[in-house]
Amino acid sequence: MGGLDRHTFAMDSSRSGAQLLDKTEINWDKLDKTKFFVVGAGLFTGVTVALYPVSVVKTRMQVATKDIVGKSAFSVVRGIIKTDGIPGLYRGFGTVITGAIPARIIFLTSLETTKIAAYKMIEPFQFSEPTQAAIANGIAGMTASLMSQAVVVPIDVVSQRLMVQGYSGYAKYNGGLDVASKIFKAEGIRGLYRGFALSVVTYSPSSAVWWASYGSSQRFIWRLLGLGTDSKQRTPPSQGMIVGVQAIGGIVAGAVASCVTTPLDTIKTRLQVMEHKKRESVRRVVKTLIAEDGWQGLYRGLGPRFFSMSAWGTSMILAYEYLKRLCAKGEESVS
Repeated sequence: MGGLDRHTFAMDSSRSGAQLLDKTEINWDKLDKTKFFVVGAGLFTGVTVALYPVSVVKTRMQVATKDIVGKSAFSVVRGIIKTDGIPGLYRGFGTVITGAIPARIIFLTSLETTKIAAYKMIEPFQFSEPTQAAIANGIAGMTASLMSQAVVVPIDVVSQRLMVQGYSGYAKYNGGLDVASKIFKAEGIRGLYRGFALSVVTYSPSSAVWWASYGSSQRFIWRLLGLGTDSKQRTPPSQGMIVGVQAIGGIVAGAVASCVTTPLDTIKTRLQVMEHKKRESVRRVVKTLIAEDGWQGLYRGLGPRFFSMSAWGTSMILAYEYLKRLCAKGEESVS
């Protein structure tokens, strides 16, 4: 995993942070792209199936009316199962998974190519390893998010309406196509891009923070373990240690990103699920949230969002690193 071959740790440990990246990751030019996208589609679909209910719960908590805002995430889950059974936890899933494939292709391609370019750009500044990783990964994460928003936002608008249909007075629909059709008739194509600017403002910084935190925390942890570029150690870490460091990096990244971006995500979600006739401004949504629940209203769904970003991020990054290893040119598949 992580493109870390045991023999590569025997290389000269005095090389730069950019060369440490070569030891711990498989770069874009070393991947079989066709295999990467085909296998990745299946792998990430599995992760989405496992974690999708958390998104449904988070969304419902963010749009809850004042009389039910105090409910916990577990209460929301119980209510969904009582009303709709297990399928209720997967409302909007078909729409999400359909749009996720092209969105991930755009995101991952942008992420990897931009990350390589960013490392080359900042290498002359001779920053420390964690700083280099934070800057390069942050730039790559933000760019990838910006590039994929054209697909992500319409999927969000449709899927979130399906997630909350019939809840707290929200309208009911007959599937994703029905939602898209009604939005288009009422508002035109702009309706499918409601909250686009706010999504960019939310997800791009979130992606930048997540990838920056992930990249820098990994370098920091490797240094603590005595495996930085200035280390004299020649024995490579075990696969278990590699997975552990990646998992911790994913948890740290999820914690930081969720705390920074939850207020914007709450506002964006509220805007996207409103009917056209009830449409409000960002300022009005903020005032309503504060009036109903104080400033903590902006952090509705923080628990599920933190869990979602940490669990999704950790699962995704482990799957992603495994996928890169699996699809590396000239490498044997990892079982």
